[in-house]
Amino acid sequence: MNAPRRTKFYLDKQNKKWLGVCSGIADYTGLDVTLVRIGLVVLTLLGGFPWTLIAYWVAAWMAPVKPHELYGQDLEEAKFWQGVRANPTRTARDVRSRFRDIDRRLADVETYVTSSNSRLAQEIEQLR
Repeated sequence: MNAPRRTKFYLDKQNKKWLGVCSGIADYTGLDVTLVRIGLVVLTLLGGFPWTLIAYWVAAWMAPVKPHELYGQDLEEAKFWQGVRANPTRTARDVRSRFRDIDRRLADVETYVTSSNSRLAQEIEQLR
């Protein structure tokens, strides 16, 4: 069985008020769900009356329900995937930057440990 795609729009049935479209949009974009709901109501009242409801129903009809496996992710992981959906190139660049930083710090640790540091050598000998 395939793992659910984290970059896809899903209806969020656990956080729904009506059909889960607004909570799905909020989950997909990273916006607060209350802001999305208020925005939908304001847009509907300011002249988009039949079209916003039609778009809401079409989204509810066409979008799949969010798989249960995706509800257990922590906040940092959810923010990461929202960033991937918003700008995949920037996210890949950020990941490469993090790996370069980790690699640099590991090289610094390796240099420190393998250098001729007599104090460090004495501390290691005392631990034995």
